[in-house]
Amino acid sequence: MTRIAVLGGGVMGEALIVGLQHQMNPSPIIVVAEKRADRSAELIDRFGVTIAAPADAVIDADVVIIVVKPQDIRAVVNEIAARVADGALVISIAAGITTSSIEEVIPQANVVRAMPNTPARIELGVTGISAGANCAATAAAQAAQLLASVGTVILVPEDLQDAITSVSGSGPAYVFYLAEALIAGALEVGLSAKDARTAVVHTLLGAAHLLQVSQEEPAVLRSKVTSPAGTTAAAIAVLQEHDVLNTFVAAIKAARDRSQELARS
Repeated sequence: MTRIAVLGGGVMGEALIVGLQHQMNPSPIIVVAEKRADRSAELIDRFGVTIAAPADAVIDADVVIIVVKPQDIRAVVNEIAARVADGALVISIAAGITTSSIEEVIPQANVVRAMPNTPARIELGVTGISAGANCAATAAAQAAQLLASVGTVILVPEDLQDAITSVSGSGPAYVFYLAEALIAGALEVGLSAKDARTAVVHTLLGAAHLLQVSQEEPAVLRSKVTSPAGTTAAAIAVLQEHDVLNTFVAAIKAARDRSQELARS
């Protein structure tokens, strides 16, 4: 039976616990390192996991998943280094933290860097993964299989991890921001709060699914909704006037740049 240490019991840690328990057969033994007592109790009650300090959680673990903030990861890696088993798979989910920086401290491990996003909570996430220079191919394949339990996996060179972070990692926030804006607009033109939310949520769901199943590019699908001199054309004209497309491009670049800054800090 696979033994997995999850270091960090927050939103993403929980998402991974849920996905791994649902998808792996037999279900793995999961040990979680979580500092907050109330959160630890919640995780025990809901998922039947064991709670331990990081250095204890990784003992005999086949897989170690580090799900802490980038500013905390170095301390965690130093704490667990001596107790990680030879050949264990270590998956780091920390923006901007390179595999080489972890390999220097835990040279006996197979290190993979990953960036899932929050829809992993419902097993519809996107995770970009990159294997470290010393990671065996079998370990990289195992990481991809494990992370596929919470959604789609994209294999990228590590120098594109900052890019994938800025697109899919931060991407759900962009969609939620768009939803906020659409709901605000719906309220402004007279819809009730309930109807505004329903209209916006299901419009986003339907449009996303159409984009997924269609062979057509987004620009083509948009053009099919945009009749000349029609209502959609009037709305798109306002968005273009405010240069929304290039604003999104600039936002993605800003997220990428911040991820690169985290690696240097």
